[in-house]
Amino acid sequence: MTTCLLCEQPDETGSMLCVGCTKATEVRVQSLPALYQGLAPFLRPAGSVGQGRSGKGGPAPLPVNEDVLDLRGPGGIVGVAERWLADVRRDRGHAVATPSGGVEARLQAAVTGLLANMPWIAVSWPAAGYFAKDIRDLVDSLRTIIAPTPAVARGQRVGTCPAIDPSGTICGAVLHLAPGEKAIVCPWCTCSYPPYVWAQLKTWIDEDTKAHSAA
Repeated sequence: MTTCLLCEQPDETGSMLCVGCTKATEVRVQSLPALYQGLAPFLRPAGSVGQGRSGKGGPAPLPVNEDVLDLRGPGGIVGVAERWLADVRRDRGHAVATPSGGVEARLQAAVTGLLANMPWIAVSWPAAGYFAKDIRDLVDSLRTIIAPTPAVARGQRVGTCPAIDPSGTICGAVLHLAPGEKAIVCPWCTCSYPPYVWAQLKTWIDEDTKAHSAA
């Protein structure tokens, strides 16, 4: 019997990571590309939120949030994943590949490589605990940006829809998130707000409420 290098609980399999921590680490690694994409709406600094909402999905204007830009850059999320994959390959005696392509392609390649090596990492790698903790800390830090807790409470009235139509009119329909639903969908304009924009949604709603009160 050994002790899991992440949760420090006894593990009867004799592995470096217990079954639960292995699965949790795999899920966190798998989530990295989605979290990378989820950071995109937060490239613009908080002070400029609410301007140009009709242009959702377009490139973020300068100036940008430098912290988010760094996380989405070559030394951010992808850098962490690539460094760990390089360590794994080196310790296994495999050739360390030189990353190529854009950041998203590199991140996906690093994630694929880490997942392919997870059985060995969990069972045999002495650095498995450091790896699992680093990935856990990275994912937790990304989630505090994308969806702070609580960002939007489930099963309650969220506020009014801040979507702006081509004429510049705010939708204003009441938004709810029923238990079990994965996204907030406006019943009037059908604008969808997935979890990674809930923090931004709350900011928009607060801004519209203040503007209405001031008027």
